[in-house]
Amino acid sequence: MPKDQLAELTQPQRDRLAFIELRVRFVGDIRRQDLVARFGIQSAAATRDLALYKELSPGNIDYDPKGKAYVLGPDFRPVFDYPPERVMSWLTQGFGDGEPVRLKAWVASESPSRLTHPDMDVLASVTRAIHQECALAVDYYSISSGKSEREIVPFALIDNGLRWHVRAFDRKSQEFRDFVITRIKNPVVLKGLPVAAHEMSDQDIQWTRIVELELVPHPDQPRPEITEMDYDMRDGVLRMKLRAATAGYILRKWSVDCSPDHSLRGHEYRLWLKDHLAIYGVRNAVLAPGYRSPDQQRIEADAD
Repeated sequence: MPKDQLAELTQPQRDRLAFIELRVRFVGDIRRQDLVARFGIQSAAATRDLALYKELSPGNIDYDPKGKAYVLGPDFRPVFDYPPERVMSWLTQGFGDGEPVRLKAWVASESPSRLTHPDMDVLASVTRAIHQECALAVDYYSISSGKSEREIVPFALIDNGLRWHVRAFDRKSQEFRDFVITRIKNPVVLKGLPVAAHEMSDQDIQWTRIVELELVPHPDQPRPEITEMDYDMRDGVLRMKLRAATAGYILRKWSVDCSPDHSLRGHEYRLWLKDHLAIYGVRNAVLAPGYRSPDQQRIEADAD
C-alpha cells in the first residue's frame, strides 16, 4: 500500500485498516461485525473498509466463504509497522489497535525497555494457533537439548518480566510446558487437524490451580511501614491469587524472599512470603528466590 494512498485517508479510516491488519495477522480472521463492534460503524461501512484494505493490499487477505470471514492471505506483507509493545498490549490488554503513529505524550516519562522482543511473524503464528485452538509445528531451541522439532498446542501467553512465553501442551514430552517465544523458529499452524481433549488448557493442573499468597514486609529490612505504603498493603499484608503456572515467575520478578526463615539478604528483598508451603507443588517454585521444598529441608536437616 503506497504511503501517499494512506495519507489521503482520514485518521479514522487508517485506524480501521490497521485494526483489520492486526486481527488477520495475529488472530487469523476478521468479520464485518468485528469492525462494527470495535468502531461503532454501520455494516455497510465495514464492508467498504474491508474492500479498501483488500484493494490497497492485494494478497494480504482472502475471503473464506465457508467461514464467512476474511482470513490471512498467502502473500501477506504487513502495511503498518507496529512496535512490539503495542502489539503485546493489544493482544493481552485489548487496547492500542489504532494506526501506530507517534503521538505527543501528555507528560514526560521514561520506562525501561525489554532486552528482547519476539519476532512478530513467529508471534502471529503462535496467537493464530491459540485463537483457532489448533496445534503448531515448530523448531524449538532449548538450552539443555539444543534444536528439536516439536508439535505444541498453545493456549496462553505468559510474561515473566524479561521475556514472553507461550503455555502449551508439548506432544513430544506429553506435558504442559512454557516455551520462550524467541526460541521458536519456522512455526506452521496445523489448522484443521484434531486436538485431543487431554491437550486442552482445562487439563493443565498447573494452569487451573490457583495459589493464594500472603506477602509481608521482610522482617529483616528497615521501615516496614514504607513497604506497606509502596505495595498498598492492608493490615500489613499483601494478598495475591495467582495461577500456579505463573507464581514462580512473579515471585522472582518482585524479588520476594520465599525462604522459610526469611534468610535472604539484600536491599531488593523487601517482601517475604509468609507461608512458603503455599507454593508447595508449584512446578516453577524453583524460580522463587530462596524457596526450598519440605523434602529439601528434610534432606538438609538430615545432613546436619
